[in-house]
Amino acid sequence: MVISLKGKRALVGGSTQGLGKAIAYQLAESGSELVLLARNEEKLKQIVSDLPVSEGQKHTYLVVDFADFNQFKLIITQFFQTNSVDILVNNTQGPPFGNVLEMQTNDYDSAFNLLFQTNVFLSLQALQSMRSKGFGRIINLSSITSTEPLRHLVLSNTMRIALISWAKTLAREVAAEGITVNSLLTGYFETERLQNIINLQSAKKGISYQEFARDMQIEIPAKRFGQPEEFGHLVAFLASDLAGYITGASIPIDGGFLKGL
Repeated sequence: MVISLKGKRALVGGSTQGLGKAIAYQLAESGSELVLLARNEEKLKQIVSDLPVSEGQKHTYLVVDFADFNQFKLIITQFFQTNSVDILVNNTQGPPFGNVLEMQTNDYDSAFNLLFQTNVFLSLQALQSMRSKGFGRIINLSSITSTEPLRHLVLSNTMRIALISWAKTLAREVAAEGITVNSLLTGYFETERLQNIINLQSAKKGISYQEFARDMQIEIPAKRFGQPEEFGHLVAFLASDLAGYITGASIPIDGGFLKGL
């Protein structure tokens, strides 16, 4: 099976590190033209220059801060006045760590804008051209915490389930127009964010980074953390014509971590 995205244009959020970066590389390798979204312009320039390029591909970027929703809306609106995309990968930086007793109402407001509002706004903008073309792929990076909440990630627990519900509802509305909408329930991958989580939690428990990481891996049936490239492979498949009958799904990619059906 060969996955070809030649002639497609993809907009990928949070694409200067971690899963977003791996997704960008895989989509480019599969032939898609990339528009990268992130807040660090120097990193964006570097990624764009490093992406695979074949005939007809021209990769670009937009500097956006997902945490500044009003400015984000202005930049995205201007972009879609003269541009269109076939593939949208909704991915932002994660919200602050903390448990339910540590967070205040303003923390939830900020997390709502970061994890829900930005993705909804971006999706609705992208949908206009997708509907006119009769083709579109919207892929939301969510988390296993939406199904099995983790104590130290209450903001992520709360907001990601809202986006999954919205995506499921949207999928039913646009399925007949050749547009799919899916959410990925992300497990533990070797990324900078996972390193931050392990550093924070191991310090709280008074144990070493290595010991805490080992304890986490014991709870994963695959007995290891995922590699970002593995995530990119799944996104490339869902973005392709081959996945046209998969929509409204919440797909775990977690090494078997989730216990529920």
